[in-house]
Amino acid sequence: MIGKCVHNKKTIVINRRGFTLIEMMIALVIFSLTIVGISGVYITGIRGQRMIISGERSIDQSSYALEYMSRALRMAKKQSIDLPNCLPNTGNNFELLNGGQGIKFINSLEGFDCQRFYLLNGQLMQEKGLLTPSPQVSELTSASLEVTRLAFNVTGGSETDNLQPRVTVSMVLRLKSARANEDPLVRVQTTISQRNLDVQY
Repeated sequence: MIGKCVHNKKTIVINRRGFTLIEMMIALVIFSLTIVGISGVYITGIRGQRMIISGERSIDQSSYALEYMSRALRMAKKQSIDLPNCLPNTGNNFELLNGGQGIKFINSLEGFDCQRFYLLNGQLMQEKGLLTPSPQVSELTSASLEVTRLAFNVTGGSETDNLQPRVTVSMVLRLKSARANEDPLVRVQTTISQRNLDVQY
């Protein structure tokens, strides 16, 4: 709108033109798209950070179980006639159970006790005193951690080969939470060699 104003005998032209509705709508659309884009980047960053933290917590919680198993498996003793019948074959260090999902051995560190590690309902379990009337069963992972896969692979575990006994343990795990679909699966693997040299020449 253009109006005239007379001030001290001078004519001043005043331009009162504003924004049209179309211009306001275009500005609002551009502003909204910018906010949506920034919000998307922010949400993606938060989700990525949450996945990294969840993966780190899974690894932290599984490290105790791996260290505990490593210590026990390192001290495995060959089955011999002077030891209790824990393993089916004399001269073997380990027996794989359930297609490699569990392992049985004689732990020389704990009085030549017959023990095993296995997976049960998403928990890594240890069973001690297998040859006694009441074996002791304990969980090696916390209730907040779910082990979805456990596998043992043994090389050099028999007396007939010339390889140092070695056990490879691999696990797939994740945190149990309300956002289970957002928590990443973490794959952990370690190889344990027997402490005592056990190679025949």
